Order: sequence, then structure tokens, then C-alpha cells
Amino acid sequence: MSLLDLIAAADERGLAAAAVACLERCLPQPVPGTGPDPLRPLWAACAEPRLWPARLAETRTALDALAHPGEPAARVRDLLAAAPDERTGEELRGWADACSVLALEVHLGHDMTAPATPDPVARCRAGDPSGAGPLLAGEAARQTAILEMLAALDEDAPATAGLRQIRDVSTEGGRILRAAAARRGRVRS
Repeated sequence: MSLLDLIAAADERGLAAAAVACLERCLPQPVPGTGPDPLRPLWAACAEPRLWPARLAETRTALDALAHPGEPAARVRDLLAAAPDERTGEELRGWADACSVLALEVHLGHDMTAPATPDPVARCRAGDPSGAGPLLAGEAARQTAILEMLAALDEDAPATAGLRQIRDVSTEGGRILRAAAARRGRVRS
């Protein structure tokens, strides 16, 4: 299934977790000595919908307090500001979709190779990563894997089931992006 299909079919927990994972990968490495990951409160709200409004407000405040320079952090802030206050409905699906696009665009921006096809983000979302650079194709594959992992969970499974594995996949993806960004920065200077 394509990313578009997986997002269209995902349940509310899947949408919330996939969206938070995308945003997490877009943030730069935290400055040493700062507090915990600013998106951490939202992970708990992925398992417990009633926590979503309070944890979303907490996350917005935590991110605003951090010194994350650059466009990706500003776009994460904008998406958090636009996040639905309730973890339900089509607003959540639209928000998760926007988070997916942001993560793909951020990865495209750090790819060392120029895409060989027009609109590589749309092509990756439709399930065709051919012509996309390795970072963009890898992010599309990561998002697909996360949504497939969430979809495969038994509906009787505990609400926290799978979230640890998704965080691990997301954390590794963040490391890959930060390494690529650092490499690109060294090449430019």
C-alpha cells in the first residue's frame, strides 16, 4: 500500500503516533543540557486519547521554550499549533498527512542527490520512490513501515502496544537525518 492509502486507512492511534514520529524526525538534535525531548508528552497521548489536549498544550510550550533554530523547527511549531485539540476525526487525518509531507520535504532538502523526477515527494507518497534520493526514499519507507506496524496491531492489544518499536524506528531515522545534515554542512563549508 502507498503512504496515501495507509494514512487513509489508519485508526486514530496510528495517525497520532505516525504524525508525532514524523515531527520528531524533523527536529534537530537537542542542545546538550536541555530538558527531555519536547515531543515526549505527545507519545503518551498516542496511547491515551483523553490525554491528548493537555499533552498537546504541554508539547507546544516545551517546544517554544527550546532554542531550535531553522526552518524545520519552525514548521514543526506551526504544525503543532495546527494540531487538532481532540485526537479524533478527519482533522487528525489531515494533520497526520501534513506531518508526513513535512518529514518527506525535510529529508528531500538534505538529500545530496537531486531528484531525477518531478515532484518526488508526491511520487513517494503514491508508492513510487524511483528517482528519489536515498534520504527521501528511506523516509518514505520508514513512514510506510511505521504505519504498517500500527495497522498490524491486534485491536485487543494494549493501547501502548507497538509504540516503543515505533519510537525506536523514528529515533534511528532522526539519527540518519542528522548525520546526513552534518555531512552536507561539511561539504558546503
